[in-house]
Order: sequence, then structure tokens, then C-alpha cells
Amino acid sequence: MLFSSSSSSSSSEDEEIFVRRRKLYRQRRPCFDMYDDLEFFDRFRLTKNTVENLLQQIEGMIALPTNRGGCIKPMNQLLLTLRFYATGNMLIAVGDFMGVSKSSACRIVNRVSYAIASLRPRYIKMYENIAEMENMVEKFYRIARFPKCIGAIDCTLIKTDSVGGDDAEIFRCRKGYFALNVQTVSDADLRIRDIVLQHDQTIFNNSALKQDLENNRYGQYLLIGDSGYTVKAYLMTKLQTVETLAENLYNESIIRTRNVVERQYGVWKRRFMILRLGMRLKLDTIRAVIVATAVLHNLAIDMGEEIPNDWLDDLADENIAEPENRNVENNDGRQIKNLLIHEHFSRLN
Repeated sequence: MLFSSSSSSSSSEDEEIFVRRRKLYRQRRPCFDMYDDLEFFDRFRLTKNTVENLLQQIEGMIALPTNRGGCIKPMNQLLLTLRFYATGNMLIAVGDFMGVSKSSACRIVNRVSYAIASLRPRYIKMYENIAEMENMVEKFYRIARFPKCIGAIDCTLIKTDSVGGDDAEIFRCRKGYFALNVQTVSDADLRIRDIVLQHDQTIFNNSALKQDLENNRYGQYLLIGDSGYTVKAYLMTKLQTVETLAENLYNESIIRTRNVVERQYGVWKRRFMILRLGMRLKLDTIRAVIVATAVLHNLAIDMGEEIPNDWLDDLADENIAEPENRNVENNDGRQIKNLLIHEHFSRLN
């Protein structure tokens, strides 16, 4: 607002005259129609078909109740949010890209992120029956002949700003910056089957996934992880020392099979650079963005989107989380591991 003040010798009171700035509605770019398919994918990291499919699922949650005052249409809200995820730019930058103010961009990202994250039960879920697990066991076996595997588990760090308050320091990771620890289970198709967000390194021990595994929900099937996880009957890691050919084959197989979760992180973070660059948002919104991008990652796979080769080759993750338990195993885990080595890998050529 602009104002001027005046005073006189006969009065000690100042008179202020306020002039309200005339509200301007920026011209909004018709981004969905103005780009061809390749240009659209380069800017929003999803195909037009996938975006239209997604909009049908969340339109009722993000549509504004009135068309007054330059109302932003649901498609433009969705594209603004996808642009934010894809570039990791400041909100003012994506707002300018779409022709809206920074404050509007902030509200839109918040609204759309929560709407997409609400689709989590539909798109991020473990296996519901034996047939699904058997199908995935076959896919994993074709990678490097590791038996009974239905998923590869690992953690990564997503950078954040300090959340402030008395509890801010609990979000500082061992590498010195603020971050959320994100654990995912990847299947052989790079689909995210489970996701857990937490601020510390006890993420697996406190997860519902561990409880399901402990309660034998997935029967004889198992996950594979790195040496930061405790070896149990349902979770295998590689050997730290190798003495026999069978043990060497076991290690080679588990390393190649576990590669899927590293590739999943590579694709996920290349598609949505916000995960790699970090976020300056409220903590609840950061959680919603992470889950929303995981939903979008799986939706793209379900829609049959082709993954660019350079995304698949991008395995480097500078934000790998520190392990919980280095080189630990319990008796049941040791027995299952020894059976795999002596009954399966010793018979392989």
C-alpha cells in the first residue's frame, strides 16, 4: 500500500491517507496445450495422459468453490505443483511460471500435495495375496537368481530446512544437515511398495512393516537390504567376509538384486528434483510432498510411462542414510541365510 502523511503546527496528530493497490490478475499460461508431448514431459516429468488420469482422481479435492477473483483452475493448480516438484525452484519462481503470486503458489502446492498424498492407499501398498508375491519372486529371481525375494529395502535422506522450535535438532542427521529419513521397499519393477518417514535411524524398528514381517504376514517370502539391517528370517543382507564359492555367489546375487532399490531412488529423485535439492516448507507439507511424489512415481509405472535411460543409470545417492545396526543377525536369520547358501547357491554353477 502507498501512503502519505501530513502534519501542522496546530496539531500533533498525523493524518495518513492509504491508497490500495489495484488488484491485477496475471495472464496464466495454457501449459497443458501449449507444449507438445516431449516438451510437456521435460517440464512436468509426467506424460499428458498420466496428468489427465491424476486430475480425474483429485479434481474434486482441489477445485475452488467459486470462479470469482481469478480462480485458478484445477489443471493449472496441478501443473504448478508438478513444476515445483520437477524443478525444486522457489515458490515465487513456479508462481511466475504459471502466472500466480507467491502466496497463491504456496497455498496451491499445499492443497495439491495433500490431495495426491491421500491416494497413498491406492498406489503404495505391499502384496495382498500369494499370487502377487509369487509373481514378484519370479521377477526378482530373473535378476540374479536370489530366491523368495519380494522386495529390496533401503533408506535415503531428504534435505529440509530447520523446522524450528525446541525439537529442531532431532532432525539434524549424522552428516550435519537437517533431513527426514525415508525408508522404502522397492519391487523388481521399481515400484515403491512401502514408505516410512522419520527423523532418526530407528525407522525400520518402529515401522508397521516390521510388525507385519514379525507377524509372518508374508510367510516364507523375504526382503533384502544392506548391512545396516539386522539379518532375520524375513530380511537378508550380504556377508562381510566370504570363504567359499557359494558364499561369493550369495553376495553377488544379493548385491545385484538389491540394486533395484538404488535404481528406484535414482529414478524417483531424477523425476522430482525437489527430493534431491531439499525443501523449505512446513514439516507436515514436506511429508505430504514426499508421499505425493512416491504416489506419482508409482502412477507413472502403472500408466506404462517409459523411463529415460539416464534416469535408470543414475544410481549415485549422496544422501544415503546411516545404518541402524551394522553387521547384526539373530539366530533365525542366520539359519535361513545358511540354508540359502548351502541349499541353493552351492548348487548354482
